[in-house]
Amino acid sequence: MLILRLIVESFRFAYNSLVVNQLRTFLSLLGITIGIFCIISVFTIIDSLERTIRDSMSKLGSNVIYIQKWPWTPPPGESEYPWWKYLNRPIPTLTETQEILRRSGLTQYAVYNYGFNRTIQNGSNKAENVAIIGSSNGIIETWSLKISNGRPLTEEEFGAGSNFAMLGSVIAEQLFPGVNPIGKTIKLQGFTVYIVGVFEKMGEDMFGTSMDKRVLIPVKLIARMVDSRMDMGQSIIVKGKLDVPASRLSEELEGIMRSIRRIKPSAENDFALNEVSLISGQLDSLFKVFNIAGWIIGGFAILVGGFGIANIMFVSVKERTKIIGLQKALGAKSRFILLEFLFEASVLSLIGGAIGLLIIYALTFVVSKTFDFNLVLTVGNIITGLMISVIIGLVAGLVPARTAAHLDPVTAMNAV
Repeated sequence: MLILRLIVESFRFAYNSLVVNQLRTFLSLLGITIGIFCIISVFTIIDSLERTIRDSMSKLGSNVIYIQKWPWTPPPGESEYPWWKYLNRPIPTLTETQEILRRSGLTQYAVYNYGFNRTIQNGSNKAENVAIIGSSNGIIETWSLKISNGRPLTEEEFGAGSNFAMLGSVIAEQLFPGVNPIGKTIKLQGFTVYIVGVFEKMGEDMFGTSMDKRVLIPVKLIARMVDSRMDMGQSIIVKGKLDVPASRLSEELEGIMRSIRRIKPSAENDFALNEVSLISGQLDSLFKVFNIAGWIIGGFAILVGGFGIANIMFVSVKERTKIIGLQKALGAKSRFILLEFLFEASVLSLIGGAIGLLIIYALTFVVSKTFDFNLVLTVGNIITGLMISVIIGLVAGLVPARTAAHLDPVTAMNAV
């Protein structure tokens, strides 16, 4: 009953402080509102960005390794990316992909993959600068691609380099509006290519595994269109068998590739084994820096807001000095007065924090609707914001509350 009474009276006094001194209260709570807005908005952006990146990374696969000419990150322990060391490396080849499939005991799929951008056409309908991806068999399973219409390219079609293609959903709508594209043809660099399937719409990602705006064709067909000896981002995408750790797969692939290229034991690798964990570790460090920056940015505003709450509470103590004297004369203990003012400070701070959270929620709604980025204010960030508000209120209200709790009842009742 005591706690309930404290809460009710604290809300009543806090409400009176808001109503009676609106301008003073507004200016004092503004610091808390801005502080919570700064901290939680940074956390919200970071969380949303991290979720988007990790969702994209999950599409790459936890046991998928990309054998490429260029590594994704600088060498371990170094911050500089020595691109000049990688410039003259040989590019991966289809023959190497076939050798990996023949020699590896841990590999489920090994896919040769590269592409370029071209204009494709269906009658008068044209799509410019479309990403054309050439792959060997297994890309659909490796990237867990889903098909909404038609069928996938077969192993025989991949192997023969047949004039068949699968379209991304956006490209299919652009070239064949209101028409089923299956069985129809497109013109691609002078080649007539038949459509056999359309990929299910995935939405954009940050690592290029979305096929919405892409066209998939056999890698041997793409080799008839361009000089495959040029560096066009050729990759051998290797997916390990179920329950095979990426570390074991990486060790095996390193040995196989060194054997295929006849690299001397003392010589460095002339290829890169890229995997998701390389990016994940660096992302963790990056997001820690962003979180610290968020605390620093919002910390100053919250500090100012804390002084504002303390100012309100000192004024409140002065205005209610006689009431405090009467409460003590009627038997109210010092701890009751202390808790009463601490509750009031927490409520005021909580109101400022709640306003900041409401502003963030409104902005996340606007951003998500306006831009192609899903910004979400999570329950965890809401709780964090409210907890910070309460803590700041308790800290800011501690000195005024102690001052009120230690007032002499006689002196307080006779105060002017």
